[in-house]
Amino acid sequence: MANEETILQMHDLKPAPGEKKDRIRVGRGEGSKGKTSGRGDKGTKKRYQVRPGFEGGQLPLYMRLPKLRGFKSPFKVTYQVVNIATLAELFPQGGEITVADLVAKGAVRANQPVKVLGEGETTVAFTLKGVKASKSAVAKIDAAGGSISED
Repeated sequence: MANEETILQMHDLKPAPGEKKDRIRVGRGEGSKGKTSGRGDKGTKKRYQVRPGFEGGQLPLYMRLPKLRGFKSPFKVTYQVVNIATLAELFPQGGEITVADLVAKGAVRANQPVKVLGEGETTVAFTLKGVKASKSAVAKIDAAGGSISED
């Protein structure tokens, strides 16, 4: 019977030495668990919480930065620009061009107003619909036999 094996049972199990520790009840007085209760030593943040962004009396970042200045109109219209040179490159045969055609070719984004500017030259006639144009662009397109309508 001296050689008999012992079988490990549930009531024999216990945690490894040093595994179980009492949690530190922070701020519950000196007698609870060590003098400073896990807060370290001295300083404002050890005594009470300070608000986020507090820099210990130094002028805070939000006060060092300049205030918002000026005015932004909610009604400002920002046009997407297309030059005549780009039109001549994308549509070498000329013809009627709408905003949808420009979007399909990737020249502009959808649902935003478009303005044609006069940089570049063209010899083919463009009939532009639904776009605005600068004076120089209108002059060059008219000289090439084309036209522009804003509707």
